[in-house]
Amino acid sequence: MNDSLDKDPWNALRRFTQARIALGRAGNSLPTAPLLAFDLAHAQARDAVHHPLDAQALHEALRAQGFESIDVHSAAPDREHYLRRPDLGRRLSDESREALAQRQIQTPGNANDVVFVIGDGLSAFAASKQAIPLLLAVRPKLRDWNIGPVVVARQARVALGDEIGELLNAKFVVMLIGERPGLSSPDSLGIYITYAPKTGCSDAQRNCISNVRPEGLDYPLAAHKLHYLLTQARKLGLTGVGLKDDSDALLENVPTTPALDIEPTPDAKKRATP
Repeated sequence: MNDSLDKDPWNALRRFTQARIALGRAGNSLPTAPLLAFDLAHAQARDAVHHPLDAQALHEALRAQGFESIDVHSAAPDREHYLRRPDLGRRLSDESREALAQRQIQTPGNANDVVFVIGDGLSAFAASKQAIPLLLAVRPKLRDWNIGPVVVARQARVALGDEIGELLNAKFVVMLIGERPGLSSPDSLGIYITYAPKTGCSDAQRNCISNVRPEGLDYPLAAHKLHYLLTQARKLGLTGVGLKDDSDALLENVPTTPALDIEPTPDAKKRATP
């Protein structure tokens, strides 16, 4: 290995982030190892966008954990239409809309405090890996809430939750959806919370918690933030720009980043000498 890479002071920072720092240099280009790692990350991001959600496996896992689940599909018939026509991902297919409407007719007066929707979004990997652990982390905090059935939505955009929540007579809808994959996070989950969901809600009426995954915002902390926002939203009767996330103030023993002991390079020592 090139001696300059071994002594690069940025190397000590790499253990704190997955960002591409301190990659080194081979002439005017990158060394082979980080170049191959970049190509792999790019391929993983593309796979995350196109990989189909295994809805059946998700339903089975939800029911094994004691959740009732419902399957729905957006108006986008396939992935190609979903990517080319975002508007189709924001509304239910006719069959799914009818099924949810019939469900409410059969249970008149049934109101849900909160309905969780798991949507594939732009990363089915995220929905498959992160949604259930998050639900298990937040469920004990919502003992005084009437939690409706968990809805598994394919070819889903965030706003699809508004129509689902409206049809299921939910006070809140919480959309757990795969975020746009980055080059270090192909399986990142986003949480979108909307009070009084109905078709036509704007993004200004939602709160968002992003980067939910073990390497980002872990499940206990994400559950803490979600519970805080839901509790405050119920008190205020709103979500969105009027609801601020002050949940960090309630955390105990907030971890701090330790100071780094990085030996400066000889050149840096020379520059620091008066």
